[in-house]
Amino acid sequence: MKVTEHIAQAKNTLISFEILPPLKGKTINSIYDHLDPLMEFKPAYINVTYHRSEHVFKKKADGTFDKVEVRKRPGTVGICAAIMNHYKVDAVPHLICGGFNKRETEDALIDLNFIGVNNVLVLRGDAAKNETLFEPEPDGNRYATDLLKQVTNLNSGIYLEDDIRDGFKTNFCIGVAGYPEKHFESPNFETDLAYLKAKVDGGADYIVTQMFFDNRKFFDFVDRCRKAGINVPIIPGLKPLTTKKQLSVIPRTFHVDIPTELSTEVMKCKSDAEVELVGADWLYEQSKELKAANVPVIHYYTLGKPAIIKNVVERLF
Repeated sequence: MKVTEHIAQAKNTLISFEILPPLKGKTINSIYDHLDPLMEFKPAYINVTYHRSEHVFKKKADGTFDKVEVRKRPGTVGICAAIMNHYKVDAVPHLICGGFNKRETEDALIDLNFIGVNNVLVLRGDAAKNETLFEPEPDGNRYATDLLKQVTNLNSGIYLEDDIRDGFKTNFCIGVAGYPEKHFESPNFETDLAYLKAKVDGGADYIVTQMFFDNRKFFDFVDRCRKAGINVPIIPGLKPLTTKKQLSVIPRTFHVDIPTELSTEVMKCKSDAEVELVGADWLYEQSKELKAANVPVIHYYTLGKPAIIKNVVERLF
C-alpha cells in the first residue's frame, strides 16, 4: 500500500518509524529486537535507510596501504522484504545518489518492485566522509531531482537500455526530503523552497522533513510550502535527544537548532539517563502538538532508541 493511500484512508494522525540496517556481521534478529516493542502501535509503514560504501585504507605487511571499499550497513532491500514478511507492514526504502551509479539504482528499483515494495524515499545523500562536497559516482545521479527522474521514468516504463520497448511500468510512490530550517547548502529559504517545489513538480508524492525540535519552525515551513504551491502531504520527522553530546553534534551534523529551553534542561542533567527523560518529555510535547494540528503522519527516527519512542507513543495514543 502506498504512503499516500495510508494517509488518504486515515481518520487520524498515523505513525511511522525509521530504522538503520544492522552493521555487517549482525543478523536480521537485531532488526526484530528493535521493532518488536514498537509494533503494538501499528505503524503505517517503516522506513529503512540506505548506505553508501566508504573507502578505508588498510595497512599491508610492507607498510603500504590498500584502498578498500566497505559498506558497513548493507541489506536495505533484504530488510524491507523481511519486515513486510515478518510484520505484514509496508516498508519504505531510502534511495540515495551517493555511492551508486544509475544502473545499480535501476537494478535496486527492479529488485524492490519484484518483492512488492511500492514506496521509496528519494534523497541525494551526504558527501563521502573523505569529501568536503558531494560528488556522484561516475554515471551516477548528482541531485535528488535526477534520482527522482529515474524513478518516474521507470514508473513510465522507461529503462536505461534503449532497446527495451514497452517495459514494465513500476508504480512507486515517491517521497522526498524537506528542511524546515533550510538545507545547509542552500543560500536562502526561497532557493531551498524552489528546489523542493521542483521535486514535487517532478513527481514527488509527499515530503518528510529533517528532524526539528521547534514545532513553530515546522508550521512555518508548511505555510511557506503551501504559499509556494506545494500541496502534497508534509510529514514531520522527530528524534529525541538522548545525550548531552548531542547538543553540539546534532547542530553540527544535521544543521538544526536546539531551542534554548531544551538545551538548558539538558545541561542541568547529571547523566545521560536523565537526558533521556528530558528528551522523551520534549518529544512527547512536540508529538502532542503536532497530533492536535492533524498532521498526516508523525515519523519517528528511532535510530537505536526504540524504548524512548515506545514511551512517547504510549502516552500519545
